[in-house]
Parts: sequence; C-alpha cells; structure tokens
Amino acid sequence: MEPFTPEHVQAALDRFGLGLKIRLFEQSTATSQEAADAIGTPLGTIVKSLCFMVDGQPVVVLAAGDQRIDDRKLAALYNTSRKKVRIATAEQCIAIFGYAPGSVPPVGHRTPNLPIYIEDSLGRFTQLYAAAGAPNAIFPVTYEQLQQITGGTVADLKRED
Repeated sequence: MEPFTPEHVQAALDRFGLGLKIRLFEQSTATSQEAADAIGTPLGTIVKSLCFMVDGQPVVVLAAGDQRIDDRKLAALYNTSRKKVRIATAEQCIAIFGYAPGSVPPVGHRTPNLPIYIEDSLGRFTQLYAAAGAPNAIFPVTYEQLQQITGGTVADLKRED
C-alpha cells in the first residue's frame, strides 16, 4: 500500500477554505526537533501527530513537540488498561492513517472520521506547525484552526514527569 503525499494533505486543507499552505524544506522535518530547527520556532509549537492503537482501535493524538503522551491517560479515555495502548506500527500508519511515521498530518487520513485528541498544552501557542505528508513538509496553522480542521477533542494527555 502506497503512502499518501503532501498533495493529499493540501487537497484536504483546501476543503476548509482557510488558505493553509504546505511548505517544503530542503532538510528533514520528520522529528519535532528537526522541524523546529528548520522553521526557527520553539519545539512546543510543532504538532506531533501520534498514531496509536487503543484496544485495537486507531486514534490520533496531536501533541506539542516538547511533550510526551501518558498512555495511562489515553487508556482512561477508552476505559481500558494501558497495556491495550500501543503506538501504531509503520505498516499501520500507512494502511490506517495513510502516511509514514514522521509525516502524518492532523488531517487527510486514509481512514475517515478517526478519533482525534488535541493535547491541551498546544494551547500555549497561537501559531503552530504540523506535518504535511512527507518528511520535509509542514504547514503553519493556528491553534484555533487546528481545532477547526480536525474536529479534535482537547484533552490533558501529557506525561507528568
């Protein structure tokens, strides 16, 4: 199965009519730190699209680049144990979500209507940057626009270290 591309993401973004445009970079933006360095922005403004399988069900968690997700909190949303929470494999990322790890966007997934959670610490920032379907593609988006285009549920899912 072939992964989707930035063109798929741009088509999904265009449907919202918000003027959101993908930017391509010469260097990798596959990790949060690489993306922050490429843009010249704080690590926390990078939106990580984390793909989980929770009790066998696909879930997307949009998290700030400087945060880690607490699998116990995610499990609690589904009334299951943390042992039933797994990061999706690379194969699952492509088959279910449509993109390879490191390039999964918050929209334009292969499987429609996936549950999406927005980790609440992203609200610290107005301007955010999200992956856009390739390891060197990003699009700028405001926190409010991110909520609008994903229909995501804001939740406290960060790990308290």
